[in-house]
Amino acid sequence: MYQIAVIFVPMNRKIIHVDMDAFYASIEQRDNPDYRGKPVAVGYGGKRGVVAAASYEARKYGIHSAMPSVTALRKCPHLIFVMPRFEHYRTISGQIMQIFLEYTDKVEPLSLDEAFLDVTVNHKGNRSATLIAREIKQKIYSRTRLTASAGVSYNKFLAKIASDYRKPDGLFVIEPEQAEAFVEQLPVGKFFGVGRVTAARMAELGIQTGKDLKLWEEIDLVREFGKAGIAYYRFARGIDDREVESERVRKSLGAEETYADDLEEMVDILAALDQLALEVHRRADKKKFMARTLTLKIKYADFTVITRSRTVGHYIRTYSELFDLGKELLLQADDLLDRKIRLMGLTLKNAETGQELMPPEGIQLSLNFGDEE
Repeated sequence: MYQIAVIFVPMNRKIIHVDMDAFYASIEQRDNPDYRGKPVAVGYGGKRGVVAAASYEARKYGIHSAMPSVTALRKCPHLIFVMPRFEHYRTISGQIMQIFLEYTDKVEPLSLDEAFLDVTVNHKGNRSATLIAREIKQKIYSRTRLTASAGVSYNKFLAKIASDYRKPDGLFVIEPEQAEAFVEQLPVGKFFGVGRVTAARMAELGIQTGKDLKLWEEIDLVREFGKAGIAYYRFARGIDDREVESERVRKSLGAEETYADDLEEMVDILAALDQLALEVHRRADKKKFMARTLTLKIKYADFTVITRSRTVGHYIRTYSELFDLGKELLLQADDLLDRKIRLMGLTLKNAETGQELMPPEGIQLSLNFGDEE
């Protein structure tokens, strides 16, 4: 017997996605006139460094976040590297978030430089989400001298796509009656949750655009892509019923470091673990974050990555517990003494969530900075 599923698509919501333009790099260019109009990369320019963010001038050379610094310099020898100032970026991010809260309490930050806003009902009583988005962009610029791009639509999926459509300093609106045609012409690589590997697999299956994706049945997408196939099926039809979550529970907290020279001697490995434990304890204490699970991440010199986790029956509160548990996990690593370590990370996670996320912040540089645009 066939079952017919009816999907309700709420189209009366008014969602804005605001995304700062090359946030970290733009701040550095704003604060230092010598950097303006020049290719700038935020990050460590040494042999083990990575690009955290690139200015639009740098992107013209093909430079992007998470790119190894040596590759970036090969592409653009006159690239200017600037060490990141995360506390400064957080301060400015706070100023921007305060602007959002002037319009609605339903603000869902995704990172320091982007957020969703639900302005269906807002503090200003303004019925036009487009006008609100324009006002927000103007206020951000007047208070910070930084530009932002905004997307407006009836759900989060479409609003996020729209914010990317006319970068930098853009504003794009996807009306309900335009959504189907817009999604059909959209390359699948632009879909939320479709990375390079998935896009390549879709291309192998003949899926290039939203229109191609729409031809597939949900069960077939699930067979090919697992649970993500359900989201792809819905996105291809402009469906996304996720709410803007104004109170997001932190699920993990950690730190990691890529080392300028590979770690080989146990005394150096333990010293590095000691520094990680101190940093994670400092952050957890500052955020009042408690968890029962600790995960150790190791990336060897050959780029092989392993993780080891341990859950205890109480909250991990002290530096000593972090270091001792980390040491236990370290000694569980296979053939540790025969391999050099390139990167190490420690992450506390909330055991009740069943989630494991790697550190949103690194001691030196992490790869996920939320500053892709």
